Amino acid sequence: MLFRSTIAVYSFQDKTGQRKPNDKFSVLSSAVTQGAEVFLIKALQDAGQGKWFQVVERVGLDDLVKERQLIRNQRETYEGKDAKQLPPMLVAGVMLQGGVVGYDTDTLSGGVGAKLLGIGADTSYRVDVVTVVIRLISVQTGEVMVSAGATKTIYSKASGANLFTFVDAGTTAVQFEAGAATNEPTTVAVRLATEAAVVDMINQGVKKGLWEYAPKPQANTPPAAQPAPKAEQK
Repeated sequence: MLFRSTIAVYSFQDKTGQRKPNDKFSVLSSAVTQGAEVFLIKALQDAGQGKWFQVVERVGLDDLVKERQLIRNQRETYEGKDAKQLPPMLVAGVMLQGGVVGYDTDTLSGGVGAKLLGIGADTSYRVDVVTVVIRLISVQTGEVMVSAGATKTIYSKASGANLFTFVDAGTTAVQFEAGAATNEPTTVAVRLATEAAVVDMINQGVKKGLWEYAPKPQANTPPAAQPAPKAEQK
């Protein structure tokens, strides 16, 4: 980008209201992270190798204001009227809001298994989808300049094997089961969806003329070869 834009991130919350899925008992834990704003701030700081956005602190604004007030009080107490003033806080021309707006479970599921003479194995899978949406808002006018979003699938897989047979002259039943499950972390899916939404916001901003990419610097071209001096005629 041609310049570094100062941007503020306020709330970026879980708006799904979903709880962790469980088929056996009720779970009160939320399905997605409640601190997704850290992923949004990190994605903005990493954009363009840290040269595109200047992110100002707004999530912990109350704590920041209290700490600045404490510094002022301490300086006025011990230094008097000549106490050095704190520099003004940075203000942002645009702000980002949004959140995790969707968490859909079991959008696709299935499996396969077989058993022969009491020996069998099976494999099952499940697909969940998380959706993230962000809005770029002008602080001066309140206009929503860009609305971007992204989705990320979450895969879960389970495999198992079982054995059922009779021993001891066919009078004693023996049963054995084993299995393992692999679940893609939901937090990683939220982070990837947030990063994809930031990329979508940047691309939409370029199309709408809000910013543009800086031209690539031209490589230094070697100087043109100078003609050899003519030999002096005798």
